[in-house]
Amino acid sequence: MKETMTPRERMIKALNHEIPDRIPIDLGGNQTGIHKNAYRSLINHLDLKEDVVIMDAVQQLAVPSEAVLQRLRVDTRYIRAGAPDSWKGGIIRTQRDGQFWEDLTDEFGIRWSMPGDAPYYMDITLHPLAKATLVDVKAHPWPRGDDPSRFAGLRERALLLRKETPYAVVSGISGVVYEICWYMRGLEQWFCDLMDNTEFCEAMLDQTLKFWMDWFRLFLDEVGDLVDVIMIGDDLAGQNGPLFSPDVYRRIVKPRHRRLVQYIRSRTKAKIWYHTCGACTDLIPEIIDNGADILNPVQVSAKNMDPSALKQRFGENLVFWGGGVNAQQVLPRGTPQEVAENVRQNLKAFMPGGGYVFNNVHNIQGEVPAENILALYDTAYENGFYV
Repeated sequence: MKETMTPRERMIKALNHEIPDRIPIDLGGNQTGIHKNAYRSLINHLDLKEDVVIMDAVQQLAVPSEAVLQRLRVDTRYIRAGAPDSWKGGIIRTQRDGQFWEDLTDEFGIRWSMPGDAPYYMDITLHPLAKATLVDVKAHPWPRGDDPSRFAGLRERALLLRKETPYAVVSGISGVVYEICWYMRGLEQWFCDLMDNTEFCEAMLDQTLKFWMDWFRLFLDEVGDLVDVIMIGDDLAGQNGPLFSPDVYRRIVKPRHRRLVQYIRSRTKAKIWYHTCGACTDLIPEIIDNGADILNPVQVSAKNMDPSALKQRFGENLVFWGGGVNAQQVLPRGTPQEVAENVRQNLKAFMPGGGYVFNNVHNIQGEVPAENILALYDTAYENGFYV
């Protein structure tokens, strides 16, 4: 078991469905990250003296330090655009109904809140277009995706990673065309709209698509030649299947997804990573047809998401990024030995022929013991060599 490639070389091989020296390993993204509580447990276990820095306020994800990334043999490093100078948001401590809250109102007017006595995550407490009409959608103060202040210093950061480190350069999550619509509308009302208010849905989707098309025009101007992977995505499925009819997806949502993916492909050689949780097997052909190269997080505990079946059916056309362990039962509640065995089973299914990047299914949640995190990554490393 000897490494013969740099992390970037290893990642490129895997993404091209070729066989690297070992599987690439990932940690640190918005969908491949670690909750602050689990991270605090991990650094204490490793006896690392460092502060916990929050990278994603909504999900309460920590920024993994270089020491942790090296200990876990992580092959990726992330770059992210920022908020525009015009956005004056930030976390505000408020009181409602006798309860203290930490509130964050984003650029779209969506309010995310975390209770002061249970600071685990933020959930939506205000949908700004919950009662909107079509006229209201057009009049809403939509943010500018192409505000250049978002991208200040981005190229310099990407060049630093590209020239002075051996790691694969990966973008933060972007291209959230569909989910922002229900964030603004409310999930139940949005599903009703999909059934009987198509014009309204299309108006919303066109606004979010415009935001991301404008965003990507400047993002790709800055770093389209420097990134190896671009992450986009919307959750389209739940535990037992798609959240709404695949026919509705093909008719209303897919044309916008495909337009965005094809635009990105026209501007960069980076591989396009598409994120959707859940039992998404019925939608994987659509994701491939849109032009995506990678599927994440590969929720192996969901219905019809067996690793061997997924690899056999879609492995020639799609890279699987994630799916390393049963994240709902085994990782948080199993022993380190059970975590290791589950990882070995999934590696056996996903590794053959390349086309696989190792990670947990989505983020490592706050209650996961440090011993299980180490078992997750150490087993992947020790059993992930091809030669």
